[in-house]
Amino acid sequence: MTLKDFYTIKERRQFIEKETGTNLTTIGNYSLDDIQASSKNCENMIGAAQIPLGIAGPLRTINYKLRTKNYYIPLATTEGALVASVNRGCKAVTQSGGVYVEVEDTGITRGPVFKTQGLKQSLEFKKWLDDHFKNLQEIAQTTSSHLALKKLGTRLVGKYVYVRFYFDTGLAMGMNMATIATTAIADYIENETGIRCLSIAGNFDTDKKAAWLNFISGRGKKVWAEVILPPDVLKTTLKTTAQKIYDVWLGKCLLGSIMSGSLGFNAHYANIIAALFIATGQDPSHVVEGSMGVTTTEVIEDSLHVSIYIPSCIVGVIGGGTALETQKESLSILGLKGKSEDSLKLAQIVGAAVLAGEISLLASLSQGSLAKAHKKLGRGK
Repeated sequence: MTLKDFYTIKERRQFIEKETGTNLTTIGNYSLDDIQASSKNCENMIGAAQIPLGIAGPLRTINYKLRTKNYYIPLATTEGALVASVNRGCKAVTQSGGVYVEVEDTGITRGPVFKTQGLKQSLEFKKWLDDHFKNLQEIAQTTSSHLALKKLGTRLVGKYVYVRFYFDTGLAMGMNMATIATTAIADYIENETGIRCLSIAGNFDTDKKAAWLNFISGRGKKVWAEVILPPDVLKTTLKTTAQKIYDVWLGKCLLGSIMSGSLGFNAHYANIIAALFIATGQDPSHVVEGSMGVTTTEVIEDSLHVSIYIPSCIVGVIGGGTALETQKESLSILGLKGKSEDSLKLAQIVGAAVLAGEISLLASLSQGSLAKAHKKLGRGK
């Protein structure tokens, strides 16, 4: 049986509870702990804004350790047709044997700006940073036992020196941890060199903004995913062909993005990432970074190879909104309960879900059914 066999919310919830071994006691109800939320998540709190939560799946994934697992993907959205579309993509991917996913932990970044007396001092400062990197690591470690300074990158222009610190923050997304550690590092730098930090956040992070630096160097987690869709899946599930999807991808994701100067060479990463982030308690403002990325397609005889690359996937399984009850239960649906490597697993799930969403939308565009689907599902007609 699948989710489509059930007609009521209660029946669907019972199905997901059975399939994932979770107890969804608060999903669908006002379940916020007012004291916790108002003290940690929201100031001047007056209530809560509810967003419908849907499920897509099962989605079969094969991770970097060649372990195969089926996931049900929680998606919080007000856009009719989105969950149905991702669900169809999940079906196509699973029928094709699953999506292979790779994740690289680049590290969360904070990029302060310092001001020197001129180019000579700026270059000397750059060398000082490299020579004292171990000291900076030790300073960072004093702020949290769950944080480590991985590396740094320095660029200068005129009297301004921009330093990008990369941190391993474990299971947490870690932006606050990185800010606290960078502040301690900046204080140490000022005391040792006399060079002033103008701002802890110098837009060299680059946090919550689309930027080529994030695209090229990565931020948070880098995620790659791929699948080969065979002809029968393309025909029966997606109602299209490999060549038709390829033609749409070439005209839309590649050339259309070039013509518009877009930083995203994809169909709609932001749709899936926003819905998954809200459902699992991630910071929604990081959707702008997740919207960057590249989708590729290649026709192989009558099959289609599809891949996605997300260079800046900012996720965590502890801290922030992940402690809220409904978000905690959404993470439980995914089997993520704050254990080792769960943040990497969440990034893997994001990549697999994004791939499923890309496949379904490109297929819909190739067969001309986008408007029909939104009219039926988005307007209840």
